[in-house]
Amino acid sequence: MKVMLLLVGWFILLALSWPLALLVFVLAPIVWLVALPFRLLGLVVGAMFALVKSLLYLPARLFGYR
Repeated sequence: MKVMLLLVGWFILLALSWPLALLVFVLAPIVWLVALPFRLLGLVVGAMFALVKSLLYLPARLFGYR
């Protein structure tokens, strides 16, 4: 559904301003490549917070607290 909305939005932009639509078409992969390391960094930070949380809750889980 998200891809369909993006495609419809791009076609509307193409009908309104074709140079801007072509610019978006060319720059979208470049923006995705630039944003990829930040997404990976967010994944790693989330995993580290989950690890710290599990380490902090480990004694309570060992004693049977839910």
